[in-house]
Amino acid sequence: MTTLRLAVLISAGGTTLQNLLDRIADGRLPARIVRVISSRADAYGLVRAETAGVPTAVVERRRGGTTEEFSRRIFDLCREARADLVCMAGFLQLVHIPGDFAGRVMNIHPSLIPAFCGKGYYGHHVHEAVLAYGAKITGCTVHFADNEYDHGPIILQRPVPVLDDDTPETLAARVFAEECEAYPEAIRLFGAGRLQIEGRRVRVKPASSAP
Repeated sequence: MTTLRLAVLISAGGTTLQNLLDRIADGRLPARIVRVISSRADAYGLVRAETAGVPTAVVERRRGGTTEEFSRRIFDLCREARADLVCMAGFLQLVHIPGDFAGRVMNIHPSLIPAFCGKGYYGHHVHEAVLAYGAKITGCTVHFADNEYDHGPIILQRPVPVLDDDTPETLAARVFAEECEAYPEAIRLFGAGRLQIEGRRVRVKPASSAP
């Protein structure tokens, strides 16, 4: 199997990016990150990428004009890097996905979609909302991205129990531990040709039937 070429979109610290870099480095994820694109010039994730020798670019939303223009600049960079898959990793901006990248953009969200998701639900805001609501179970979701926040077809989910003494920080740590397993697994399934989108459903084909 050829090595999957990944472009990673970030907006902040890049902890999810670092997880992917670490798993690629130790051989657990058969992929290569060929470009990291940040919506903020001060994102620490850019430092992580540069330390790993990954080319970086900054496309700031406020300088991007319309959503269409902002999206075009991002996906032009992904095309230039010949990315097979675009991975949103704490990317906080809405983009419009062009036709040639349909079914080739993934996102990970720190809740069980459709709960606690959509515009404004990111990072600690998600975990604070889970605790305020009194939910007993939360988790993470990997999905194909579309032109709405946290909306595209779900690839896989991992549940996390909410404990009585949880704080947003302790809950976030346990959810992130599951994210660190779920995102690489979804990427591996994509690279193996085992993900089939059927409307809003994503079917995982048996390994023996993958091309």
